[in-house]
Amino acid sequence: DLIDRLVTTLKKVSEFQKITWWVTVHREFRKHDQVGTQTFSFFYCRNDFSGVLLKVSDVIILLCQEYLHAAKFMNSFLKFANLAQAIYHMQETFVFVRMKPAILLFFTSIMLFSCKTGKDHPDVSKVPVKLQTLRFEKDLFSLDTNNLGPSLQSLQQKYPGFLQDFMVNILGIQPADSQFAYALKRFIADFKPIKQASDKEFIEFTTYSNEVKTMLQYTKHYFPEYALPDKLITYIGPMDAFYEASLGWSGDIITSSGLGIGLQMHLGSSSPFYQEGVGGQGYPEYISRRFTPAYIPVNCARNIIDDLYPDASPSKALIDQMVDKGKRLYILDRLLPETADSLKIGYTANQLAGCVKNERLLWDLFTTNNLLYETDFQKIKSFVSEGPKTMELGDDSPGYIALFTGWQIVKAYMEKHPDTSLKQLVSMDNRKVFEQSKYKP
Repeated sequence: DLIDRLVTTLKKVSEFQKITWWVTVHREFRKHDQVGTQTFSFFYCRNDFSGVLLKVSDVIILLCQEYLHAAKFMNSFLKFANLAQAIYHMQETFVFVRMKPAILLFFTSIMLFSCKTGKDHPDVSKVPVKLQTLRFEKDLFSLDTNNLGPSLQSLQQKYPGFLQDFMVNILGIQPADSQFAYALKRFIADFKPIKQASDKEFIEFTTYSNEVKTMLQYTKHYFPEYALPDKLITYIGPMDAFYEASLGWSGDIITSSGLGIGLQMHLGSSSPFYQEGVGGQGYPEYISRRFTPAYIPVNCARNIIDDLYPDASPSKALIDQMVDKGKRLYILDRLLPETADSLKIGYTANQLAGCVKNERLLWDLFTTNNLLYETDFQKIKSFVSEGPKTMELGDDSPGYIALFTGWQIVKAYMEKHPDTSLKQLVSMDNRKVFEQSKYKP
């Protein structure tokens, strides 16, 4: 058998035992969405693909332990003029192992496919979940505005419940209002360019539907009693809700009808609609950079978590708010195990890398200034609010820095208490989680 012969040959290679390390590293790279980095970091072939470069230094250990972000690793190469120079200057951290092309291909396949069935998360592929995707925006913008009454009746039959939610809670117009027909026609006319942009961006929605469905399978696995939404409804709504966006509002909702996806908030961070704005209001870059399709499953998962676990922490001490947000991020990580951490937390990859590198300094900021038990919002708002940066930490830092520290506290607790279920974690007192985590970076 060819595979058996290849495995036998590979076992003779001195570095074969490092494969398990590489699988873990690959999972970390995927987790942080470092597509270009992972390709280089897996193997560096030369002499007509006769060899593979394996990393066996402490950098692997750091990556496995999540102390070093993939972007930071890649940045070290940017100091050199080209890849060859980088390899030469870092040769002490690599071991070159010669392999035949067929063995190299087999070795690479092991790394590429092993990440899909790792120990980090359960196999939920057989968890039964029904999810129907409905494109409400297509039906809404296809209404016969010259014969609005019968058209709306047909729409009501297809979207019972959601049509009312959309009109009243999203558009803010009441069907009984004498100006209802005018307001709806005006909305359809004014937002036609956004509808056209949406049609180009979302020619098909299957990819996102599948990601959301997988997220719901994880939800069912961890929270079997939770009644999952069975519809994914796309729509187009207002874009001038600057205040809501500044608080983290994404345009994505959860209603009794299902999960609603506001496509107007996922047209891509460079969309001119966000820079120019509608009604004269644009969005700052630190908010609009999250208006991408990649955030659709993330926002759906956040809404599920908020539905499971309503937030009651804003008026509490900073440490309670930290742990509360850390719990949500920890659950989000379990519901979306293959999603980049930077997407889950809402930072850029470089910002997240900086937080990882300076984790101890962040903690010192809170402890030396006696902020952990502070309840005065004016004293802690820069740590628990959206913003372009954390004023105390400089221009390269993200806003809402308490998210990161809270997440690390909950991770520390779960590492010490691995038998704690997500349901138990959710119900635990935040202060107890902190104290038992014995967090000390």
